[in-house]
This record gives sequence, structure tokens and C-alpha cells, in this order.
Amino acid sequence: MNTILGKKVGMTQIFSETGMAVPVTVIEAGPVVVTQVKTADTDGYEAIQIGYEDQKAHRVKQPMKGHFEKAGASPKKHITEVRVENASEYELNQEFTVEIFEAGKKLDITGISKGKGTQGNIKRHGHHRGPMSHGSKHKRLPGGLAAGTYPSRVFKGNDGPGRMGRETVTVQNLELVKVIPERNVLLVKGSVPGNKGGLLKIRYAVKGQE
Repeated sequence: MNTILGKKVGMTQIFSETGMAVPVTVIEAGPVVVTQVKTADTDGYEAIQIGYEDQKAHRVKQPMKGHFEKAGASPKKHITEVRVENASEYELNQEFTVEIFEAGKKLDITGISKGKGTQGNIKRHGHHRGPMSHGSKHKRLPGGLAAGTYPSRVFKGNDGPGRMGRETVTVQNLELVKVIPERNVLLVKGSVPGNKGGLLKIRYAVKGQE
């Protein structure tokens, strides 16, 4: 098991043994419980489903109530599926905490990025601006989007103004600075996607792990 769910608490800094200030993101992670076990015999592949954060029973629909009751777990707000090598090694309602992680290792963290609403092509795509001199009518507007007489239309896929942010983003190879099991907290070097309180999926790095 190498994955857990958590919430972004915010950012702070801690000091290393050499006295260097290290910017870290505080993540409140887990505990998570196994709510379903999928094996090659029953589902065609090996995986487990984990649930995070208790949910009030009246907010859970009847099919999901039965799903959690079958697992012997209380209703959860968030569930996700994790691929494993041998799902039969896991049991329903089995609990995992931040202790599955080791300080000094690299993590991949997935979250929903901050929404920025409708933005222009310069902020959204990094386009260059036009002349800023007096009389210019092309300061931050998009440039020419189509050819002349032929083909006389704008091709699909051109970068332009539009909705920006609120997308699923994964930041790879973040260093896990410290694990605080008694508070279910991970301290990760650098920033992670999303707002404070946003849901995060934390797992050991797929690439770059020493």
C-alpha cells in the first residue's frame, strides 16, 4: 500500500539540522480504510478501494450505504481506487495511516488546481503583448488567428481567452520532509495543487525515487 488521501492545511517553514529554512506544505492525511477489495477472479484486475473522512449518514444515498455496510465501515466522503499487486492480502475495513510513508522519500501529489475564472490569452497561455505606446490598439489582445483569403477561417485548437484553472494536476517528486503520526500530518517540501482544505491524493513517486 503506497497511497493515501488527505487535505491541504496550508504552508509554513521548518528549519533543517543545518539551520536552513525549508518551505513545507502541511497535509492532514488519513486515516483511510479499505471499502472494497477487487481481485482478478472477481473483477479482472487487482485493486483496493479506500475511503477517507467520515460522512453523515443522511447525506449518503442508499446504494452507497449498503456498500459501506458490506465493508463494515462508516460512510465516507471520498473514495478512490488503488492498484496493488495482490489484493487478497488486504481486508475490508483495514486501516492505513501516514505511517505507511517514510521521511526522505519522494511523493507524487494530485489535487485540483485553484480556479482563476475567465482569463486572457496572455495570462492563460503566456502569449506576448503588443506595443504599449500611445495610440496602440493591440496591447493585450490576441493576434491574428486566421489566414487571409484561403482558407478564410480559424482553425480549431488555437490558444485564446477562456476558463483557466480548476483542473486535475499532479506534482511529481516532492520530498517528504517529516511524518507526524500522532497528528496524521505530512510535511512536504514545496507547494502542492489546490486551495486550503482541498482534497489530495498522495502516493510514493513513480519516477525519480532513490
